[in-house]
Amino acid sequence: QVQLVESGGGLVQTGGSLRLSCAASGSIFSMAVMGWYRQAPGKQRELVARIGRGGNTNYADSVKGRFTISRDNAKNTVYLQMNSLKPEDTAVYYCRADLILGGGYWGQGTQVTVSS
Repeated sequence: QVQLVESGGGLVQTGGSLRLSCAASGSIFSMAVMGWYRQAPGKQRELVARIGRGGNTNYADSVKGRFTISRDNAKNTVYLQMNSLKPEDTAVYYCRADLILGGGYWGQGTQVTVSS
């Protein structure tokens, strides 16, 4: 059973920073493209950032220049460093693993709240 466990969410003021972590169990990490998604109240879940097995990244336009995704394959962990946070970044953030052989897994989500 694959598990993705997120941590690092919380309440922060506008302009502040948070770092999210997602630890993956099992042996899937090295075979997965990892991503962070978010879902705000009343909105659809959206991609924030993804990182391939080789470290190539892509970001939503709304977070470019402020967020950085990274992965530590030795620790089976993916990170999302979030700087210059805005109230519109408030959402539940989800970690996702997309396996190169097909299928994917979601974490349980972690709340990020940015106060104005």
